Amino acid sequence: RAERVPMATAELRAFAARARGALVVFEASGGYEHPLAEALGAADVTYARVNPRQAREFARATGRLAKTDRVDARVLAEMGRALALRPTPPADPGRARLAGLMGRRDDLGAMLRAEMARLRQARDASVRRDIGSMIALLRRRIGKLEAEIAAVIGADEALSDRSRLLRTMPGVGPLLAASLLARLPELGRLDRRAIASLAGLAPHACDSGRFRGKRRIWGGRAEVRRTLYLAGFIASRYDPALRAFRRKLQ
Repeated sequence: RAERVPMATAELRAFAARARGALVVFEASGGYEHPLAEALGAADVTYARVNPRQAREFARATGRLAKTDRVDARVLAEMGRALALRPTPPADPGRARLAGLMGRRDDLGAMLRAEMARLRQARDASVRRDIGSMIALLRRRIGKLEAEIAAVIGADEALSDRSRLLRTMPGVGPLLAASLLARLPELGRLDRRAIASLAGLAPHACDSGRFRGKRRIWGGRAEVRRTLYLAGFIASRYDPALRAFRRKLQ
């Protein structure tokens, strides 16, 4: 039976109470699913958060080309039964707060880069002063967020230990370690192949018969991949050991 549940606290709590003993399957939707996940976690209801692309491919594999809320709900229910989905671990409060802070820092960083690009193009003195004051404000806000991020990690023994371990790698600084802790909680629990795939860095085969296609990376978590690329690029330019390794590859 199809039912529409409003995304309001009382309705989500009532739904979670009715769902006890079942596995609830829902799609990741850019953060809009967080209230549902929180309500289910508070009621000790197991749930599986699935990738929307995988859910759509499962729908096509079962012959469903239409996309409506009712169709999606049935597809997710069938997906949970057919694939024996592994429940998503409940969110750790420390990691959840860290992820929120990192997301906000990324937002402010994007605004800072946009303002710096505008400053390079501006010619009017008054406009340049106004942009300069905005840049100074954004830098102060980013600095405050970075201090709060460091405090969150320092106050959590597990996060602090993992951060120190990550920072023993060349090119991994405090912010990259914080990003990995917040956005790749599976790190340390899954093998290297699974982690590379989650990060969007695993080259996937494209072979058929005697044809051997070119391996390409795709999918994964875009924020993690972008952060790792930037860190790797900077390390390859400034870290002596990595510079030597880069020269060997060339």
